[in-house]
Amino acid sequence: MKRFIEGEGRNQSTLFPELLDDYIAEDNPVRVIDVFVDELDLGQLGFGRVDPKVTGRPAYHPSTLLKLYIYGYLNRIQSSRRLEREAQRNVELMWLTERLSPDHKTISDFRKDNSKAIRGVCREFVVLCRRLNLFAQALVVIDGSKFKAVNNRDRNFTRAKMKRRLAQIEASLDRYFEQLERADREESEINEIKTVSLKDKIAALKEEMARLKVLEVQMQKAPDKQVSLTDPDARAMKSRGNGIVGYNVQTAVDAEHHLIVAHEVTNQGSDRDQLSPMATQADEAMDAEELTVIADAGYFKREELLSCHEAGITAFVPRSPNLGNRTKISFGRRDFRYVPEKDEYRCPANERLIWRMTSEEDGLTLHRYWCTNCQTCTLKSQCTTGKERRVTRWEHEAILEAMQERLERDPQIMRVRRQTVEHPYGTLKAWMGSTHFLTRTLSRVSTEMSLHVLAYNLKRVMNILGIKPLIQAIQA
Repeated sequence: MKRFIEGEGRNQSTLFPELLDDYIAEDNPVRVIDVFVDELDLGQLGFGRVDPKVTGRPAYHPSTLLKLYIYGYLNRIQSSRRLEREAQRNVELMWLTERLSPDHKTISDFRKDNSKAIRGVCREFVVLCRRLNLFAQALVVIDGSKFKAVNNRDRNFTRAKMKRRLAQIEASLDRYFEQLERADREESEINEIKTVSLKDKIAALKEEMARLKVLEVQMQKAPDKQVSLTDPDARAMKSRGNGIVGYNVQTAVDAEHHLIVAHEVTNQGSDRDQLSPMATQADEAMDAEELTVIADAGYFKREELLSCHEAGITAFVPRSPNLGNRTKISFGRRDFRYVPEKDEYRCPANERLIWRMTSEEDGLTLHRYWCTNCQTCTLKSQCTTGKERRVTRWEHEAILEAMQERLERDPQIMRVRRQTVEHPYGTLKAWMGSTHFLTRTLSRVSTEMSLHVLAYNLKRVMNILGIKPLIQAIQA
């Protein structure tokens, strides 16, 4: 035989069998999972069946199934059926579960029945990171990304999509009726066969139209005028110019180590209402004295920024560009300087825009300012196409002005946003694959996302601290 490294014979017995622990190195990540779960108070977190019943068939301990799930999501094995197979052949899982191999139904039911507790485990690991002083910078970036749901686009209906689909069916029916009339006028065997086929198609389209009419009634009753058939909580939303049926996942990411300190799964397509809830969650998770949050222009909303200010959170959110009539005029809102001592504005021509009236729109108190000299101003053509240029000021506009000054003093802060928050989303979507979520409904999808976030944070901290130091920190 040629000179190669030779393996052991499959039928060769040994006098002293090797221990299963010998196959798991001291710096294997599976040891971190084992120690982390063993240190948790599963009963306090809300896991069921922590204390076994006296009678009945014995159940698997929740720690065993939790370890199985954390290992699966850490190694991109999210399916309960795949976890069942891996538990029977994977040496690391044999060590982790002590050779237990639950069936896929048991594994799946555990995730379904302990959704709140699993989200609590994710928060417990964030508490561990805080204890390890990994959030010393107290700077987080908030962003949202769209994730696909288990719902085909053809099984989601909005008002526009329903109207378009019904119009297509009506056009097809008109075409088939014309062909049917033409076939009736021309008597032949071929036309008789064609007539039968056309009648079948017309019957199928009428059945489809009746089904859509029922769905339309259901859709009109929904608050957002939308209905999804496979996953009732999934919603159609825009994603980089394309439509997607799924969920909007919000995260608050630590700027120093790129750890996800808070996350939330929503089915709202817009980020407008998510700034203060996510900032508050991040503040509670990090327990920082002075928290700073960064977000893109999609989060700019006056009420949200006011809530952050009242909570003592410093926000960096650029104002959305409002082009309006800028194709015809040159001067924008920033060209008008506010004079707080006199409560008036000065325009580019140094004219005074004084307070004229106060109104309330959408719950906001707004002050209106304008000048009566606009008609004779030489700069009017560059300023407005109306009778006079009017400026609207919110009652808490000083908060927005202070934030704008911070952005101008630190123009690189938005680069920090891009470098921080894009990394976790790219990693998570690569782990999840093209299908993204495997479960349905908002509650179960939130649990699935918590397991992904826990696995991501766990891997990040293992890379930052190392396996053995992390194990020692958990046991401390």
